Amino acid sequence: MAGPLSHLRVLDLGRIMAAPWATQILADLGAEVIKVERPGAGDDTRGWGPPFLNGTKDAGYFLAVNRGKRSITLDITKPAGQAIAKRLAQDCDIVIENFKVGALKRYGLGAASLRALKPSLIYCSVTGFGQDGPRAEQAAYDFMIQAMCGLMSITGEADGAPQKVGVPIIDLMTGMYAATAILAAVARRAETGEGETIDLAMLDVGTAVLSNQAMNHLVGGRVPHRAGNRHPNIQPQDVFPASDGEIVLAVGNDGQFAKLCEAIDLPELAADPRFIRNADRVRHNGELTPLLAERFSDFTRAELTARLDAAGVPCGPINTVPDVFADPQVLHRGLLRHLPHPAGEVPMVRSPIRMDGMREDGVPPLLGADTAAVLNAIGIGATEQAALAAEGII
Repeated sequence: MAGPLSHLRVLDLGRIMAAPWATQILADLGAEVIKVERPGAGDDTRGWGPPFLNGTKDAGYFLAVNRGKRSITLDITKPAGQAIAKRLAQDCDIVIENFKVGALKRYGLGAASLRALKPSLIYCSVTGFGQDGPRAEQAAYDFMIQAMCGLMSITGEADGAPQKVGVPIIDLMTGMYAATAILAAVARRAETGEGETIDLAMLDVGTAVLSNQAMNHLVGGRVPHRAGNRHPNIQPQDVFPASDGEIVLAVGNDGQFAKLCEAIDLPELAADPRFIRNADRVRHNGELTPLLAERFSDFTRAELTARLDAAGVPCGPINTVPDVFADPQVLHRGLLRHLPHPAGEVPMVRSPIRMDGMREDGVPPLLGADTAAVLNAIGIGATEQAALAAEGII
């Protein structure tokens, strides 16, 4: 079955993480994604290792965000490369890029120029700070945006230093928002025939995903602070010690709290006025947590999780990454796949989306693997390609 986006062609001028994450989502959904890379070097993330795939120069970082794409090499800083990029854009439905503001405009590849050539084109720009404002022209990386958007101020132990999230979460969320915006533009174009220019900023995304912590401040007037693993609005939700290790407890409502108390043979806690309602438990968390921790220490992790699972109380182990891929549920869902690749078999984490037509065989491309085929498709034959290669354009 053809993928739900198999009718779409994407010109991916993105680098690093945020824009490539968006186009990987589109590729998983069946779109043809043509990734443009620098001749001889490619995307920076190809070199962000070790580890590298099977002795190649392709790092695990690159493999994580570029499955299912076609790679061409093209020097868009030169007029001949710019001309080819324009021809490719006219043959595509979507262009996505994450260059600094104004960089592609200088090459005639900005939104206004390409949409003048093709008004139905959907053009998505991903930047650190957006297309306007006092910081618009500044470069940005995920780490600095995690700091600037306030995320690090609420991440880490209460008495510790600010911490970033263990994955580039702002890049990932920016990619998710970009893919969502692009699909919304595709839907509207189906109605109007008109394309769209999308302006997506990492700082905007980081601010937006503060979500409940932002509203806690805006509504309550207090400054959110780091609290380790303790949830600021729902209790008990924290890491608790069993006799032989730790578990995560994630009680989400008053009914689950009552079940928790019953499961650990402390039903009186559920009737204690300090703990009956969630708001009470949040206010009196300093009294509740030691009581639970003391009781939990009477059980092994296996005993405790068995009791809580039987009672329908959400809990779980703190897995390492290898633990995750050995988890029976993860194995059952087939999230890890081993797929054929020109450099040998490659392990891939499949898309979490489950729907008909999802692409399941996508692997990251070798640098420039599809240059000849893509250029042939727009009428640039072998002789012209040889001349372009001699000039370092491809």
